[in-house]
This record gives sequence, structure tokens and C-alpha cells, in this order.
Amino acid sequence: MTIASILGAIVIGAVVGAIGRLLLPGRQAIGWILTVVVGIVAALIGTAIAQVLGVATTNGIDWIELVMQVVLAAVGVGLVAGLKRSRV
Repeated sequence: MTIASILGAIVIGAVVGAIGRLLLPGRQAIGWILTVVVGIVAALIGTAIAQVLGVATTNGIDWIELVMQVVLAAVGVGLVAGLKRSRV
């Protein structure tokens, strides 16, 4: 794994996490670092699911894979925010 791929995962995770967070109504009680972490995990899981389902990799944007990643990020942000809220 190279520095470029790690930085790419962080950037994609940040974007996916932010979009997932924006899709949720109301305010989430998690910080931006946790949002990025959730986004990175969602991006990795979304990519794995897309590969298992046979979604073809294209030269451009893989829209089906991106939608899976954003939906997983929204679910992840909701779960993490709910867990943090229940601890307080």
C-alpha cells in the first residue's frame, strides 16, 4: 500500500462520510474525524460488496459502488451517533 493510496482512501472516506452525514436529518453528535473514519470503513465495505455482486469497474466513476458507499456511510454515521448519544 502506497502513501498515495492511503491519502486517496482518506479523501474518498471524507467525501463519502460527509455525504452520508448530510443525508441524515437532524444533528449528529460525532466529530469530523469520526465521520471520516466511518466514511473510510463504508467506502471499503461498499467496494467489497460491489465486487462480490459483480459490479464492473470502469475508468470513470462507478455510480453503483458510490451509492453503496454513501448509503453505508449514512447508516454508519447514524449508528455511531446513536451509540454516542446512548452513552451520555
